[in-house]
Amino acid sequence: MQDKERLPLSLLIAFLAVVVWSAIKPNGYFIWALEVFPALIAAIVLILTYRRFRFSNVAYVLIFIHAIILVIGGHYTYAEAPIGYWMQEWFGFARNNYDKIGHFAQGFIPAIVIREILLRMSVVRRGAWLDFIILSICLALSAFYEFIEWWVAELTGEAADAFLGTQGYVWDTQSDMFLCLIGALLALIMLSRLHDKSMEAVEAAVD
Repeated sequence: MQDKERLPLSLLIAFLAVVVWSAIKPNGYFIWALEVFPALIAAIVLILTYRRFRFSNVAYVLIFIHAIILVIGGHYTYAEAPIGYWMQEWFGFARNNYDKIGHFAQGFIPAIVIREILLRMSVVRRGAWLDFIILSICLALSAFYEFIEWWVAELTGEAADAFLGTQGYVWDTQSDMFLCLIGALLALIMLSRLHDKSMEAVEAAVD
């Protein structure tokens, strides 16, 4: 096995191990399936497209982190994740805010993934338009996820309460999308240079 393939494989094995853990006596298998399914689909897509489009190591690590956030949320539900309770105690929050970590990540991680696809496929050049398009796509994805939550709630009724995770917060949907925007902005500000170097490395390896 070549060194450049070790990290993606290691992350995949670690992800599958966490998925197995999460499937052991979760809070509920309905919620577990709703939360874990997107991560599993993403893993399958990445495996199938690996030879044709290998992402940078930065992107793979971020995708892994996002997947773990989803899987943990699937095991405990977002409203009952221990990390959220710790945050509630440490910072005096009125609710379990683990779901806010997920929605922040919903902007932070996709921003880098989208950036890589747009740049490496020569869709958009670097500049203000690139950042604007990335932010727009991240917000669109966040809004679409809110649609999915709405549709699941309409179809399943009370069974979807844990999936929605609003915990009585009237501005939950708006704050979710705002955190996604903040996450995407911070990712572009903080990681663009590192991401460029990581993309250069994977392009050199592929060539």
